[in-house]
Amino acid sequence: MAESCLLGRVFHRARRFSDEVKMLYSGFYQCRCYYATAAADAQGFNNNSGNESKKGKWFTLPPFNPTVNGAALGKELAGVKMGKSTNTLTALKWVQRCCPELPQSLVQKLFRLRQVRRESSDVEVQRPKRVAAKEPMNIGDRIFLPITVQKFPSDKVTDYPSSEEEMKFLHSLELYKDPEIIVLNKPPGLPVQGGIGIKRSLDELAAKYMKFEYSEAPRLVHRLDRDCSGILVMGRTQLSASVLHSVFREKTFGTQTEDLESKKRVLQKRYWALVIGCPRRSKGVISVPLAKVVLDNGKSERITIMSDVREPSAQFAVTEYRIIGSSEKGYTWLELSPLTGRKHQLRVHCAEVLGTPIVGDYKYGWQAHRKLKHLSSSISTVNLGARIPEQEADPFSLCLGNGSISDKQPHLHLHCKEMVLPNISLALQQARVVSGADLIDVESIKLVAHLPSHMQKSWDCLRC
Repeated sequence: MAESCLLGRVFHRARRFSDEVKMLYSGFYQCRCYYATAAADAQGFNNNSGNESKKGKWFTLPPFNPTVNGAALGKELAGVKMGKSTNTLTALKWVQRCCPELPQSLVQKLFRLRQVRRESSDVEVQRPKRVAAKEPMNIGDRIFLPITVQKFPSDKVTDYPSSEEEMKFLHSLELYKDPEIIVLNKPPGLPVQGGIGIKRSLDELAAKYMKFEYSEAPRLVHRLDRDCSGILVMGRTQLSASVLHSVFREKTFGTQTEDLESKKRVLQKRYWALVIGCPRRSKGVISVPLAKVVLDNGKSERITIMSDVREPSAQFAVTEYRIIGSSEKGYTWLELSPLTGRKHQLRVHCAEVLGTPIVGDYKYGWQAHRKLKHLSSSISTVNLGARIPEQEADPFSLCLGNGSISDKQPHLHLHCKEMVLPNISLALQQARVVSGADLIDVESIKLVAHLPSHMQKSWDCLRC
């Protein structure tokens, strides 16, 4: 062994001098990897099936059992007819499902270095063999990983301590919770997902404060703009998140070819928006393709209407709308139902198609805001009286009490108020109990989220 280490150091220092040395070094490295793998085999397993104690050198996953295909179940709930399919997973997917705390890159590396073993259930006496990432699993198969994976930390180390005030605030956002999903009433100004320059995001906070009794963190399945508020659905497990993601995705894809009048909509979203001006018609359907345009040499971007749907960058976008109420002060309340899920879809459709930009949308309606006459603060104070909501707890400095139409700079008035979606928890229960169960008529859940403070103040102000 000492000679091997010495030889390795010699090759390591000399590998930059010639291609022949590099080839020799590569061959030596492969031999050393093979030796390490063989040594691990000698420590962990041997041909004697009765020597079970030596399997303690490996981390053993539970025996494989057929599970529900989340993506296929989501498509079925969305009304897509699926053919016969198997629930068999690959070895890679089974490891990821059993060990969600392990980084995907680490799991793939273990397979790439051939350090993953499988013990088949259909053979009574067998030494576990190497398994490839894409090999299908059979019922009862067991996967063995190197024991060192147990030393990997299961949770990400956070840069800030826990806060009782933050936890209470997050829990106050909860609208609905069952074993599979959790629904929040997202406040305006709080980003849904982290990124450059974002210190706090809802997905990070939910992973810290809303696991409850689960070891997994809630997962995002759709998005809301940072300044938008309302219903946000998260999957509490990897399987439920896969189902929900498939439902939201099929909602958008299916709208392109289906009959909008006759099609049953298993996923319905209704937004409330306060717009500047009033649409010509009291209700209608907007079907205009959208595309992203890059500006300022890539420093900024915006979504715009495309005249030709055949353009490669064009994305099909459909929105239903109806007027809820109008005011003599030049504002109109709209109910918007997006049938597709494109970025900034509602904001662009309101501003560029209806000609009525949403209040507080300075990206697509800045010209209308320049001409806007704000209501005086005296009107809102005198007429609203006790109807003004109390100041909410605000541990993230979101300024939740400000931003109504009586303020000089209103916040975005766009809120996801209602949502109807399939009961994912019940659907998964049926799928686990009865293979091939008909889930088309599974019951739905209706969710309702109250308006944020600034929109409630604007609502009350326009009623005066």
